[in-house]
Amino acid sequence: MQTKLHIKKGDTVKVIAGNSRGMQGKVLVVNIKENTAIVEGINMVSKHTKPNAKNSQGGIVKQEAPVHISNLMVVDAKGNATRIGRQIDSKKEKLVRYSIKSGEVIK
Repeated sequence: MQTKLHIKKGDTVKVIAGNSRGMQGKVLVVNIKENTAIVEGINMVSKHTKPNAKNSQGGIVKQEAPVHISNLMVVDAKGNATRIGRQIDSKKEKLVRYSIKSGEVIK
């Protein structure tokens, strides 16, 4: 059974711990097994690559490394980092995520 995470692909998140603390970015990939996420422009590392068809020169490439989801908080529409709650939407009879701080539904 998969565990429910408070972060989904496409969410805007804020880093609350680590070298990239305070930075915001969009979630590109979520790895449920390892509880990590790759966030656009966050936790950049240098990777040494051999020449190949894509990169004929080879060399050093900057790319995002995974960040543990415990170090990320979802940002609501107002731009505040917030915890996530789940409730059943009365109109659609569907489970939706909402911001604990503002009470707004997070898309």
